[in-house]
Amino acid sequence: MLNDIYQAIDPVALTLGPFQIRWYGIAYVVGFVLAAIIITRVAKRWKLSFNADALVTIMLCGVLGIIFGARLGYVLFYGDGYYLAHPLEILAFNQGGMSFHGGFVGALLGGIVAAKITHIPYLTLVDLGCIGAPLGLFFGRCANFINGELWGAPTDGPWGVIFGGAAGLMPRHPSQLYEAVLEGLVLFCVLYALSRKVPPRPRGTFAGTFLVLYGVFRFLIEFVRQPDAQLGYLWGDWLTMGQLLSVPFFLAGVAALIYSVVAHKPQQGLPVMSSGSLIVSPTGSSPVDASAPSPIDTTVPPSKGSADSPDNVTSEPSSKESSESSPHGKDVQK
Repeated sequence: MLNDIYQAIDPVALTLGPFQIRWYGIAYVVGFVLAAIIITRVAKRWKLSFNADALVTIMLCGVLGIIFGARLGYVLFYGDGYYLAHPLEILAFNQGGMSFHGGFVGALLGGIVAAKITHIPYLTLVDLGCIGAPLGLFFGRCANFINGELWGAPTDGPWGVIFGGAAGLMPRHPSQLYEAVLEGLVLFCVLYALSRKVPPRPRGTFAGTFLVLYGVFRFLIEFVRQPDAQLGYLWGDWLTMGQLLSVPFFLAGVAALIYSVVAHKPQQGLPVMSSGSLIVSPTGSSPVDASAPSPIDTTVPPSKGSADSPDNVTSEPSSKESSESSPHGKDVQK
């Protein structure tokens, strides 16, 4: 059944004269759009201060980081020295060759830039991005299946697919679809379910969960995925580059989860405006008007000549003391 589906789908979705629109490119676009929608919905549920400008900045930095990071990651981890001899082909995106591990690192670097521009805490941005990322992974792995790339090891199961070409005519595991389900749908369902708690879980929770589960899923699937021909197995007849790169992902995820529990920093959106604006609590509580008058101290001072007052002396607070104790002083964001 899966073999019939594979044979029936053309990798080129649409041809317009000399231009071709491939399913792989469509998968990237759909993944980014869905990630933006998920980020917006989650930020709204968490009651974070968020606007369209911040979303555009986050997505632009993320897209550039993912694309260039994924390409450079493939060149470094899977190129096996080829691109040292052909440096001009490093930016030949049309020839294929993208690494998820490199793309994720690129997204993290892009997140640093986005955090600097928007002043949204870095880990909040990473958490939001990790909730939306699995949907992009799902469509990307489906596109890998359609392209007939990153196929699995030979199998005699009825779900085996004959990819042809360099994969030969033997049925193989559709490992792309295994990854689409585990790294895409399952991972998204877990993270999205965790995100429904209000007030939200502390910073680093979602990044840590993403890294741990992705590392586990990818490590296991590599056992039925054919290693890249130029690399083969790195040790014995089972250790692949994908498994090797997934180990630090798993360890980083554990560290992020420990940090989230120990630091317990609340999720936070855009910074508080200087004056006359709404202040959004980092824990997602209701907005507070910064220009609203504060409560007035109505305590009645002791009457003249009472036991609590010096004889015939009325104390009045100085203007300096009044100014320093006023809640209308300068807003301080911590």
